[in-house]
Amino acid sequence: MKKTTLILTFAALAGLMGCSKTDPYTPPSDATGEDIFSTNCTKCHKPEAGAAMILSEKMANKDAIIQKVQKGSMGMTAFPNIQGEPAQRLAEYVLANSKTK
Repeated sequence: MKKTTLILTFAALAGLMGCSKTDPYTPPSDATGEDIFSTNCTKCHKPEAGAAMILSEKMANKDAIIQKVQKGSMGMTAFPNIQGEPAQRLAEYVLANSKTK
């Protein structure tokens, strides 16, 4: 039993590590928030229950979303090249299509 638990734990950690790094993606200047989300975010964040994401109250604002996207953290890939208007449109899309817990 302990061996199975250990193997499953390492497998889960390996899977999460695949989602933590820096991605050089640069969106086209006219990309919509939905385009950026679909191209990049859905690699790790799978929309469910009619929501793109479930956000904590702390994350339910554009500045927090943009910072998280650009810097990453806690296993999330950083996208430092999502800047300016594309970053604003992505944050607006996430807020408009997410639920807050």
